Amino acid sequence: MLKPILVLMTRWPAPSRCKTRLAKDIGPYRAALIQQRLIHHTIAVAKAIKLKGLIETKLAIDGIGNQRVSAWARNEGFSLACSQGSGNLGLKMKRQLVLAQRKSTSKSQSSRDTILIGTDVPSLCTSDIDSALNSLKNNDLVIGPANDGGYWLIGFSKNILSPVISWPFSGIKWGTTSVFKETLRKAKEEGVNYKLLNRKDDLDFITDLSLWNI
Repeated sequence: MLKPILVLMTRWPAPSRCKTRLAKDIGPYRAALIQQRLIHHTIAVAKAIKLKGLIETKLAIDGIGNQRVSAWARNEGFSLACSQGSGNLGLKMKRQLVLAQRKSTSKSQSSRDTILIGTDVPSLCTSDIDSALNSLKNNDLVIGPANDGGYWLIGFSKNILSPVISWPFSGIKWGTTSVFKETLRKAKEEGVNYKLLNRKDDLDFITDLSLWNI
């Protein structure tokens, strides 16, 4: 049986390649430094959970090529990493969900619980990931809503990943305040039992900097 996998979806922390909304207020260089700090915080949380032997972890990076992805991932202590690829956020997330079901040692596939998480939440802690993992024992879907109308985490039980589902990733207006509501509506229409985690704040705008005492 494959362990659950936690996929960290992030952007390459370089000026003008990340945190574009924040960069409009504080400049691209400072925004990139904040992105880097957020990434390292999320990685630290993921590694702490992995040390318990509960999950595998993977980096999915946007903004750089595959060779640099591998080098950066190794430096951060990740054996699994890849580029997010092209397309909108929904397509990128579905791609990672499909890849997560593949065994690393063969071409055969086996479903496993899969959690996708961003790297924009200063308050993220190990108990949040523990809660998501525990929720998937009795639910097919777990979502961590964000105060901006999106979500900071979405997780899927292996029970609904053979084959991989498409409805959470299509027909969603990505980048808007309706992402969470639209996703939840689709889950209800599909008859999927779900669990909501605590609502959290992403760090996207200058007004959010106080969340991390920056």
